[in-house]
Amino acid sequence: MIRAYTNKDKSKVIELLRKNTPEYFDPSEESDFEKYLENEVEDYFVYEQNSEIIGAGGINYFPEEKLARISWDMINPKSQGNGIGKELIQYRINLLNANPSIEFIMVRTSQLVHKFYGKMGFELEKVEKDFWAKNFDLYQMQMKNKISA
Repeated sequence: MIRAYTNKDKSKVIELLRKNTPEYFDPSEESDFEKYLENEVEDYFVYEQNSEIIGAGGINYFPEEKLARISWDMINPKSQGNGIGKELIQYRINLLNANPSIEFIMVRTSQLVHKFYGKMGFELEKVEKDFWAKNFDLYQMQMKNKISA
């Protein structure tokens, strides 16, 4: 089940980030994620299975640029490879496809998972070495919103 994030979920999603560190996130990113949860959440969702949060991901909006950005995706390592990430990203793409004010959907990810987003239809725009932290490169990817296509 995908549902909206609430503040009661904070400790569980931070725990989810820790389970993905250091494989997918650098330890230094935890404080950024906490700041995001406290101050920058616009739309954030959790994927719950058997009352346990096993995935999470958000959307941030940039109305002036007619852009939405997929943010802070993570899946419990024990649940990876089961289609949960695909379901969570498709859920948000579908939400954005219903929003006529969004022309582009962007994701900023790393070299570790950019191929996943490529399979979802995102195209690589730029790469920046050691952007997130040492050995965590920025892979900025984008797709045109289907409603404006």
